Amino acid sequence: MIHTGDVSHLATDKQFDDAAQIISRAKLDVHYAPGEHDILDAKSRDAYLKRFGPGAGGDGWYAFDHGGVHFISLNNVVNLQKNGLGFLGADQLAWLADDLKGKTDSTPIVVFAHIPLWAIAPEWGWGTDDAAEAMKLLARFGSVTVLNGHIHQLMQKVEGNVTFHTARSTAFPQPVPGTAPAPGPMLVPAGDLQKYLGVRAVTYVQVNSPLAIVDTALAG
Repeated sequence: MIHTGDVSHLATDKQFDDAAQIISRAKLDVHYAPGEHDILDAKSRDAYLKRFGPGAGGDGWYAFDHGGVHFISLNNVVNLQKNGLGFLGADQLAWLADDLKGKTDSTPIVVFAHIPLWAIAPEWGWGTDDAAEAMKLLARFGSVTVLNGHIHQLMQKVEGNVTFHTARSTAFPQPVPGTAPAPGPMLVPAGDLQKYLGVRAVTYVQVNSPLAIVDTALAG
């Protein structure tokens, strides 16, 4: 399981404990990227990494291989930029370049972070200030999938060999850019709430066709 951040809302010990207990019920190997609600300061960063990022480098970035795919977890919620834009920073970008050195161009890559790595709505902070530098490092690979949270809604973009995905959240529906003056939890009728929330499952079948991606609203 991949978690793209905000396992908590206020980064308290109790919220981290509650989240860990709930997620453990899935009985899956879980890999996390931090959200801005998980790392508020140095103290909460250390508490988050202790529970959800053991072995991670720097402020919480790491990579691993599974089933022939190279997975990379990035942290773009420290040193937020103007309007709350995400930021990777020179140290993390240098680490990423070094991590990719030994990988062949045909290695499938999956990158996951909290704030989108493409400019969805920079005026809302829905993007990462230096994401272009990371994309340059990933450009030589034939298959790159980028997964993000933060915006709590479905969006997809294909740019060359890179496919970007966001997904619904299980709480706090957010407005579509341009439909509200600012981001923030939408006020919706109680009976409609689950229409805006949901989970995503990807079905993998070894055939020469795209993966079957199924998004299900909680109301369904």
